[in-house]
Amino acid sequence: MSVLLDLSIFPMDQGEGVSGFVAPVIAMIRDSGQPYRLSPMGTIIETETLAEALAILECAHTILAQRGCQRIYATAKFDIRSGPLGRLEGKIVAVQERIGPVAT
Repeated sequence: MSVLLDLSIFPMDQGEGVSGFVAPVIAMIRDSGQPYRLSPMGTIIETETLAEALAILECAHTILAQRGCQRIYATAKFDIRSGPLGRLEGKIVAVQERIGPVAT
Protein backbone atom coordinates (compact mmCIF):
# COMPACT_ATOMS: atom_id res chain seq x y z
CA MET A 1 0.00 0.00 0.00
CA SER A 2 1.06 3.59 -0.58
CA VAL A 3 -0.38 6.44 1.47
CA LEU A 4 0.38 9.99 0.41
CA LEU A 5 -0.32 12.54 3.13
CA ASP A 6 -0.34 16.21 2.16
CA LEU A 7 0.00 17.95 5.53
CA SER A 8 -0.05 21.58 6.55
CA ILE A 9 -0.01 22.26 10.30
CA PHE A 10 0.85 25.41 12.25
CA PRO A 11 -0.16 27.39 15.33
CA MET A 12 -2.67 30.19 15.00
CA ASP A 13 -1.91 31.81 18.34
CA GLN A 14 1.83 32.41 18.09
CA GLY A 15 2.07 35.48 15.88
CA GLU A 16 2.85 36.03 12.25
CA GLY A 17 6.13 34.11 11.86
CA VAL A 18 5.70 30.45 12.74
CA SER A 19 8.79 28.81 11.21
CA GLY A 20 10.19 28.27 14.71
CA PHE A 21 7.17 26.09 15.44
CA VAL A 22 7.00 24.38 12.04
CA ALA A 23 10.72 23.48 11.96
CA PRO A 24 10.50 20.87 14.76
CA VAL A 25 7.55 19.26 12.98
CA ILE A 26 9.58 19.02 9.75
CA ALA A 27 12.52 17.61 11.73
CA MET A 28 10.24 14.90 13.12
CA ILE A 29 9.02 14.05 9.61
CA ARG A 30 12.61 13.97 8.33
CA ASP A 31 13.71 11.78 11.23
CA SER A 32 10.78 9.38 10.72
CA GLY A 33 12.59 7.91 7.75
CA GLN A 34 9.53 8.27 5.53
CA PRO A 35 10.03 9.85 2.11
CA TYR A 36 8.77 13.44 2.07
CA ARG A 37 8.83 16.68 0.08
CA LEU A 38 8.67 20.08 1.74
CA SER A 39 6.92 22.94 -0.04
CA PRO A 40 6.17 26.51 1.02
CA MET A 41 2.57 25.53 1.82
CA GLY A 42 2.96 22.09 3.36
CA THR A 43 4.70 18.75 3.27
CA ILE A 44 3.87 15.57 1.37
CA ILE A 45 4.82 12.34 3.10
CA GLU A 46 4.58 8.77 1.76
CA THR A 47 3.97 5.88 4.14
CA GLU A 48 3.13 2.20 3.74
CA THR A 49 0.03 2.35 5.94
CA LEU A 50 -2.68 4.77 6.96
CA ALA A 51 -1.73 4.15 10.61
CA GLU A 52 1.80 5.44 9.93
CA ALA A 53 0.46 8.56 8.24
CA LEU A 54 -1.97 9.22 11.08
CA ALA A 55 0.82 8.73 13.63
CA ILE A 56 2.84 11.46 11.89
CA LEU A 57 -0.17 13.77 11.98
CA GLU A 58 -0.72 13.08 15.68
CA CYS A 59 2.96 13.55 16.49
CA ALA A 60 2.98 16.89 14.62
CA HIS A 61 0.08 18.08 16.76
CA THR A 62 1.79 16.89 19.94
CA ILE A 63 4.98 18.78 19.04
CA LEU A 64 3.06 22.03 18.65
CA ALA A 65 0.96 21.47 21.77
CA GLN A 66 4.08 20.78 23.84
CA ARG A 67 5.45 24.14 22.69
CA GLY A 68 2.49 25.95 24.18
CA CYS A 69 0.32 26.31 21.09
CA GLN A 70 -3.29 26.60 22.20
CA ARG A 71 -4.83 26.80 18.71
CA ILE A 72 -3.47 24.63 15.91
CA TYR A 73 -4.66 24.68 12.31
CA ALA A 74 -4.14 21.59 10.17
CA THR A 75 -5.18 20.38 6.77
CA ALA A 76 -4.53 16.78 5.78
CA LYS A 77 -5.27 15.24 2.41
CA PHE A 78 -4.78 11.53 1.82
CA ASP A 79 -4.29 9.52 -1.38
CA ILE A 80 -4.46 5.86 -0.37
CA ARG A 81 -3.73 3.25 -2.99
CA SER A 82 -2.99 -0.45 -3.12
CA GLY A 83 0.34 -1.27 -4.65
CA PRO A 84 3.97 -0.41 -4.14
CA LEU A 85 5.56 2.66 -2.62
CA GLY A 86 7.29 5.20 -4.84
CA ARG A 87 4.36 7.38 -5.85
CA LEU A 88 5.94 10.45 -4.29
CA GLU A 89 8.46 10.40 -7.13
CA GLY A 90 6.43 8.39 -9.62
CA LYS A 91 3.65 10.95 -9.99
CA ILE A 92 6.19 13.63 -10.91
CA VAL A 93 8.00 11.35 -13.35
CA ALA A 94 4.70 10.49 -15.06
CA VAL A 95 4.04 14.17 -15.75
CA GLN A 96 7.64 14.81 -16.86
CA GLU A 97 7.37 11.96 -19.34
CA ARG A 98 4.50 13.83 -20.97
CA ILE A 99 5.74 17.43 -20.89
CA GLY A 100 9.42 17.40 -19.97
CA PRO A 101 11.14 18.82 -16.89
CA VAL A 102 9.12 20.59 -14.22
CA ALA A 103 10.15 22.47 -11.09
CA THR A 104 10.05 20.33 -7.94
